[in-house]
Amino acid sequence: MKLPNKIPVFPLSNFIIFPKTTVPLNIFEPRYIDMINDSMKTNKFIGMIQPKNSKNDFQSKIQLYDIGCLGKIISFKEAEDGRFLIELKGLIRFQILKEIQTQKKYREFEVSFDDYHEDMVEKKINLKFSDLELIFKDLKNLFEKRGFIINWKELEKQSLDETINALAMASPFTLEEKQVLLEAKNLDIRKTKISEILTTYTFDQFNNNTIQ
Repeated sequence: MKLPNKIPVFPLSNFIIFPKTTVPLNIFEPRYIDMINDSMKTNKFIGMIQPKNSKNDFQSKIQLYDIGCLGKIISFKEAEDGRFLIELKGLIRFQILKEIQTQKKYREFEVSFDDYHEDMVEKKINLKFSDLELIFKDLKNLFEKRGFIINWKELEKQSLDETINALAMASPFTLEEKQVLLEAKNLDIRKTKISEILTTYTFDQFNNNTIQ
């Protein structure tokens, strides 16, 4: 797959996407309607990235994190009221190099994928249910306490990286914690980071404090 060196970027608060995960998006802002229209006419790629300050509603020049994830539109539907309902599949992380000045309403950036080509590799590591329970015992408890329902048996059918990325994205962690997981260089580091984050949540539980 040929990766573009210039991509449109969707800076969306309270949202993060990982490679090998698929998420639905409801697009209604005019500038992002334009972005999806343009993307559908070309390679169907858009970059998802988190703004650093979600309090600024006008995102034209809001500061962004350096690392995001390139997604490809795999499903597209236009609602009667003009909204776009799309499904986006995470492909590979990118690092922002510089912003490109254009007359478009949305933002475009020159990006590099050099450090993240491993994201595109299909790994053949299968995960046993017993392994999953062992790795994610604390995460499973946290999900259940927060009312998150996960079909753990269904996760057996996925590869290890798909499973970890899906759980990292769906987890009730803070946006900053999820950004740390997104930026983790590889799967082993991401697993370790999840464990480190869970330790703080577990510590809070045993001390009868409110889970942050």
